[in-house]
Amino acid sequence: MTPPRTIAEAFRATSTILASAGVPEPAKDARLLLSHAVGLSSDRLIMAMQDPLPDSAETRLASMVEARCKRQPISQIIGQRQFWGRDFRVTPDVLDPRPETEVLIAAALSAPFTRVLDLGTGSGAILVTLLSERPSAQGVATDLSPAALAVAQDNAVRLGVAERASFLPGSWFDPVQGMFDLIVSNPPYIAADEMPALSPEVLNWEPHMALTPGGDGLDAYRAITAGAPHYLRPNGRLLMEIGPTQGAAVASLCLAAGLASASILQDMDGRDRVVTAVLAA
Repeated sequence: MTPPRTIAEAFRATSTILASAGVPEPAKDARLLLSHAVGLSSDRLIMAMQDPLPDSAETRLASMVEARCKRQPISQIIGQRQFWGRDFRVTPDVLDPRPETEVLIAAALSAPFTRVLDLGTGSGAILVTLLSERPSAQGVATDLSPAALAVAQDNAVRLGVAERASFLPGSWFDPVQGMFDLIVSNPPYIAADEMPALSPEVLNWEPHMALTPGGDGLDAYRAITAGAPHYLRPNGRLLMEIGPTQGAAVASLCLAAGLASASILQDMDGRDRVVTAVLAA
């Protein structure tokens, strides 16, 4: 009987297979997949490299490597993604929470709020994070996709904020009632002519409804900025994630809707990432 290969051997073989499939950063992904297959954190995996790979882990790894070679995102394969220090459930029905969105979280947490509205919530990563960081706050989330709302609600339950969150099916403000001192959104913003340039992980595996509104990519901002003044309390804030070329256009939409103090925040790479505005008292 052939002895089982070691974890180190499995890591090297997996890296080679992923590289041959054109997967970016194959060694990084091999480590993540192997960690999940074995059930060890990345640091503990390093210490176990000379251990034999159990048969059950070998089977799980083979299935995950096959999926990654088809360019399915790691988060969908392992079913979760870390965001703001918490693990969120991820499925093909929602966008993968991205580190850039943490710019919006930091801006939202820079001032007090007690009632927050998340438009187009997807996985719920934004709303659930904000409620987790502000235990006295209440939140409402909307999304057109019932499947996405189910994922968001599950994340709210898993992270202990479900009793303070409501999840409503519908487009933007349509199902919303009441007033808020904070409105947040990471809406679809990719222009139609930009879609073909996306990576296979995004183009082939993430929901297009959450990626692009078609046209110039600004339709969601037109709807959100037009509606926000009717749902914001005096001095309430609107925060929206944007594409890196959309800052000036979205800021102008805020001002045209009667909002004030429109500003553009940048991400760690120096790209425009979030537009903020206030409803003056």
